[in-house]
Amino acid sequence: MEKELFFEKVHKYKDTVFRVAYSYCKNKSDAEDISQEVFLKYYTAFPNISDESEEKAWLIRVTINKSKDLLKSSWYSKRCDCDNLRETYQINAAQSELLDVVLSLPDKYKIVIHLYYYEQYTISEISKITGRKPSTVQTQLQRGRKLIEKKLKEENEYEQNLIQYGYGQNHNE
Repeated sequence: MEKELFFEKVHKYKDTVFRVAYSYCKNKSDAEDISQEVFLKYYTAFPNISDESEEKAWLIRVTINKSKDLLKSSWYSKRCDCDNLRETYQINAAQSELLDVVLSLPDKYKIVIHLYYYEQYTISEISKITGRKPSTVQTQLQRGRKLIEKKLKEENEYEQNLIQYGYGQNHNE
């Protein structure tokens, strides 16, 4: 593979690969390592894919597999580098709460939510990428949305209770 073509592909897909890896491992350093491994595999394997969407799907599939491998490794301990969440997803403070909830979802819901809302894939495309049936992806999206709604509602009720009992805000206001 020509270096120029490879660097063009890295530049084109680096953010997507990084975000998918980050959504799994919740750590910037690990996501960077996974991204490097994915592009190294891309460079060495150079899949013969002519369609751009298939190429992107291949990279996402490899990213998911590399992320799962990392999470299964014996030395890996789950941790969250929360300081980098806004920087990684380029979001404001208002969106941060939603992102925290999405990242707290079980993996089977988190990845479909991420691919659908953050990467803008259709259900059929997510099905091909993840190897799940379209009906399974659709069900996981619905259940993921319900979990997000439930968690946001619980957090809102908690905040309302804090305010009601005088915590979380200045009493003199």
